[in-house]
Amino acid sequence: MNYVLNNVPVRTEKPRTAGFTMVMDKGLSIREVEDFVDAHGEYVDIVKFGWATSYLTKNLAQKISIYQDAGIPVYFGGTLFEAFVIRNQFEDYRRVLEKYNLSYAEVSDGSISLAHDKKCEFIETLSKDVTVLSEVGSKDAAKIIPPYKWIDQMEKELQAGSWKVIGEAREGGNVGLFRDSGEVRQGLVEEILTKIPEEKIIWEAPQKEQQVWFVKLLGANVNLGNIAPNELIPLETIRLGLRGDTFDHFLGDIKL
Repeated sequence: MNYVLNNVPVRTEKPRTAGFTMVMDKGLSIREVEDFVDAHGEYVDIVKFGWATSYLTKNLAQKISIYQDAGIPVYFGGTLFEAFVIRNQFEDYRRVLEKYNLSYAEVSDGSISLAHDKKCEFIETLSKDVTVLSEVGSKDAAKIIPPYKWIDQMEKELQAGSWKVIGEAREGGNVGLFRDSGEVRQGLVEEILTKIPEEKIIWEAPQKEQQVWFVKLLGANVNLGNIAPNELIPLETIRLGLRGDTFDHFLGDIKL
């Protein structure tokens, strides 16, 4: 940090499993990636190439290398996994991971209908070779999954080999964990937390108000995902109580 402030929360240090920030790359250029890593690399824990953008990304191997050389793992969005699976190309997907030297993979079923035991089989298979993040929740705003099913699926996916489970929100933050207005389904989140350890969950929270809500609920070191590259530093200020939205949250009994 550039100067000293008292009563600022202590952030975990990389490599970390709590206070984890997943950033979404939706098609940054090579130069943008270089600038992003140079300016903000210490604050990002992993980068997701959103949905199936890696299929179209120019200089994909070079981009991946820039991130990895900076100590930032990369993985392809779960929609790409689903695109391979629905075409009966799971083994081709595994070869793609190997081709690009990826050590992380996401398993999801937000866009396809996949029996949950089959999803867990995919997790178990992939976890033998890579670190698996699995996503729970539907991308269909009309499909409301009750809390007990979220919990059951998260528990089973962790048992199958997932390193962390991701709470679905899409890039817009208007499905899954959230209502179409972006409002948090507070009862859902609180019920999930009665059964699933918070360090095992990454909450997709692309909107500032959502990030603020989770920081106030779980503290500076909550795991958050689907963060836009240009929102990474603003998120850190939210985590540290250095933005108006959380300014008083960490001050304790300090009085003027």
